[in-house]
Amino acid sequence: MLFVAVSWGHQPRASLTSRSRCTNRMWPAPPTRQILSRPKLWFAIPGDLETMTGGYVYARHLIENLQATGWRVEVLSLPVGFPRPTDEEIHQTRRLFEALPPGSLVLVDGLAFGATPRVVFDGLQLNFVALVHHPLALETGLTDAERQRLKESERVALNAACRVIVTSPFTADTLVESYGVPRSKLDVALPGTDQKQRAERNKSPPQLLTVATVTHRKGYDVLVGALAQLADLAWTAISIGSLAREPDTVAKLKIFAQNSHIAARIEFRGEVSAETLEAEYNRASIFVLPSRYEGYGMAFAEALAHGLPVVACASGAVPLTVPKNASLLVPVDNVEALSLALRRLLCDSNLSDSLSNAAWEHAQGLPSWANTGTSVATALSAVTR
Repeated sequence: MLFVAVSWGHQPRASLTSRSRCTNRMWPAPPTRQILSRPKLWFAIPGDLETMTGGYVYARHLIENLQATGWRVEVLSLPVGFPRPTDEEIHQTRRLFEALPPGSLVLVDGLAFGATPRVVFDGLQLNFVALVHHPLALETGLTDAERQRLKESERVALNAACRVIVTSPFTADTLVESYGVPRSKLDVALPGTDQKQRAERNKSPPQLLTVATVTHRKGYDVLVGALAQLADLAWTAISIGSLAREPDTVAKLKIFAQNSHIAARIEFRGEVSAETLEAEYNRASIFVLPSRYEGYGMAFAEALAHGLPVVACASGAVPLTVPKNASLLVPVDNVEALSLALRRLLCDSNLSDSLSNAAWEHAQGLPSWANTGTSVATALSAVTR
């Protein structure tokens, strides 16, 4: 998650009754200002910016490409506890916001924005823009009470923001239909995908690759269950993604694999370097990730860029990110269907090659990170005008 702040220099504080360019504000309006030079931006990011998850990858590329479009960028570290911050982390976040010059433009990743209590924003003369990868309440593993609390908190925050930037049209539709965000306030900035070397896909036995943090939402339990039904076939499976987010989930998966007598064929690698990840994409035969929900699915786009056939669930934005002719999509939480789809690709080289060719062709038209930076810069500039 991240915050971006744009400084225009210190200005006199506006009164509580001053008129703002933003509607439905929960904070006082900032003063009117003239643009005299390139704006200064702060990216305030909880945790380690080098974390190898989609949101942080997006953040790193966004920093680089916003700089390329003329924004001056500084990174400001925020507490790591979002979207479940402690009281002290909430107070710390407030102090960090208070230190920003009045009139700053602040882009807040939804992981923090939707979970930040209103009191943090009260009285701050800052223009807030939300960046939403997917709504917090759509994370799996929440209680009904947690889901309702997060949805209401995010609904209030998003409707008070000046603008809302989302990473897929699917998420834009969700915010309009379920959160009441006016479509006129929304901007889409799709994640970029770099041009990649095409995977050779000739490893024997075939290698199945999954790239995702090991959490309940990513459907690893469904994957292990499906692989257990393929013990009669030759394959190996590698998972790349953090093992620290949900250690209980990791422990249960390893026990499940052990009890299914396939533990020796599944390797949970954890986080790896970008170079190692690239090498594993190039060695892979099939990409498989049965997520229960995705707001976009950057790992799917990476798989397509390497020409890998994709096996996934028809959940969230996945059917929009992955074309039909490059994938086999199955219902969410359907172990039998996932196993059958994998068996088809492992046993039918013609089908696998066909999906691979379609993936490679589709990837040539995916947006670049420069496109992402331009889209976000345009959205931010609309607020500053």
